Parts: sequence; C-alpha cells; structure tokens
Amino acid sequence: MTEIGQTAGANPLGMDSDPAAGDPRHAPGEPRSESTAAAGLEVQARSQWYYVRTRFMRHKLAVVSLAVLVVIFASGFLAQWIAPDDPSSIDISALLQGPSAQHLFGTDGLGCDYLSNVIWGIRTSAEVGVVVAILSSILGLIVGAIAGYYRGWLDNVLMRITDLVLTLPAIAILLVFSALFGAGSQWRMTIILALFFWTGIARIVRGVFLSLREKEYVEAAKAGGAGDLRIMFRHILPNTLGPIIVNGTLAVGAAILTEAALSFLGFGIKPPTPSLGVLIAQQGEVYPQDWWLTVFPGVVIVLIVLRVNFVGDGMRDAFDPTQRRVRA
Repeated sequence: MTEIGQTAGANPLGMDSDPAAGDPRHAPGEPRSESTAAAGLEVQARSQWYYVRTRFMRHKLAVVSLAVLVVIFASGFLAQWIAPDDPSSIDISALLQGPSAQHLFGTDGLGCDYLSNVIWGIRTSAEVGVVVAILSSILGLIVGAIAGYYRGWLDNVLMRITDLVLTLPAIAILLVFSALFGAGSQWRMTIILALFFWTGIARIVRGVFLSLREKEYVEAAKAGGAGDLRIMFRHILPNTLGPIIVNGTLAVGAAILTEAALSFLGFGIKPPTPSLGVLIAQQGEVYPQDWWLTVFPGVVIVLIVLRVNFVGDGMRDAFDPTQRRVRA
C-alpha cells in the first residue's frame, strides 16, 4: 500500500514537487511565469491570420502559383528596366524572324523585339486585372453590405439590380459599351469591366452580412451606442474579408481574360497601347503563318489565368474555418 501511495502521489514528470525540497523548474525568487517559459510550457496565442497563412502554405500548388505570378507581374511592372529592347524600335533587317538567341520570342512585322512587346503587354494586362479586381470588390462590398445590413425594401431593390446585371450577356453588353463610349483607352476599358464584375462579390457579402448582423457582438455594439457605419465596417467587415479576398483574386484572371477577348475582337484596348490581347489580334491577323506572334502572348495569358485560379483555390482553403488542423 505504501508503494502504491507513493506511485500515485509521484510527480508525473519524475521531479519532486515539494516546495520545501525545491522545484528544479522554479528557482528560489524566480517568478513562476518566467520559470514556466524557461521550461517551454507557455501557451502561444495564435491569431486567425496565423491559421490562414499556415493553411495557405500547406497548399503547395497555390504557393508555387503565387511565386510564378509575382515573377510575371513584376516583369511587367518593371518592363522599362528589364525589357531587352524598346518595343517600338524598328529594325528592317530583322523582319519576322523566328525565336533565336538574339530575339528569344522572335520579331514582329516591323522587326521589333517580340519579347519586349510581350513584357509591356503583361504590364497593361496586369494593371487592368488588378484595378478591375479592386474597383469591383469595393463596389460589390458597398452594395452587399448595405443590402445585407439594412434588409427590407433597400435589400430588394439592390438585389434586383444585381440580378439584372447577372442576367445580361456580359460579352455582348461590353461590346455595346465599347462601341458607344469608344474603345482604345486602357482605363475606360477598366471601368467598363469593373461595372460588370461586382455582382458576384455583392451577393456573397450580402449573405455574410445577413448572417453576422444577428450575432451577439453586433447586438452588444448596438447596445453600446455604436452607429451603423461603425458596426458595418468595424465589427462585421473583418469577418467578410476572406470571401472578398478570394473573389477579388479570381476577378484578376477573369478581367485579364475578358480584356484579351475584347481586344482580340477589336473592341478593347487599341494600339499603340500594348496588351496581350492586342498582340494576339494585331499580329495573328496580319501574319497568321508566323506562329510565335500568337503562341507566346497566348501562353502567357493561359499561364496567368491558371496561376490566378490556383492561388484562388489556395485562398479559399486557407479562409475555410472548418480546416482547423494546422501543423505546428
């Protein structure tokens, strides 16, 4: 019985826990919290962003895609420094040359280095995609937040407008808008695209606001005298950032693809402003037998859109609150 009692009362760490004998984990005069930290027993506080970042890093395809996108977009935004030649520099002696060591992407019908044209085209297409994603996310956030928070007749009016925009054939309407307001301007095309890309984000934000406005912390904020704007954008908005970021990421690829399609049809950005869609339309129509003039910008467009979709998938998994298992 004595042995059993000694065993049951023994310290599970194999250390004497008698204060009189002295605790090796707690030196005399040392605060208990410091000794606990020294023993490695402290509890680490982990924020929601820690789980989001860790879950995203577990998605290897999304991480690699993000790295590829950073390289592609950085090359476009730094085009004036990394492009091997001036895209408008004409060289009569190098007309329509195929890919070579001197011209990796060949040359076009004016003898211009085609790699330089593609790099500058990436810059324009990336600017369109990113700005469209930002503008459409802001517009969709405002409409969805107002509709979901206030509900009632205001919700019905805003959602019917959203449904109307969703039912319109996007390409056909964009062609009409381009014809009415004039094609050719990069920023005019950006605004037109943003006016059609906000609807999906608005519906998602509305659904999240409808759910969160009934939560206890919102009722507590109301009882504390907080105004509607503070509740919407200080208390509810942070909980909607996940869906907004995911859909904004996917909107980048969709905007680039739509701009390329409109430019290919002749209703988008016009030369001399370079874009990937303009390069395919301009060179492919005049020189259809010279494959590199359409293949290289087309491959870049496909690569960008695929990588954006992979990053969007990774962001969706990262913001999924049901995936709580995170490796330390």
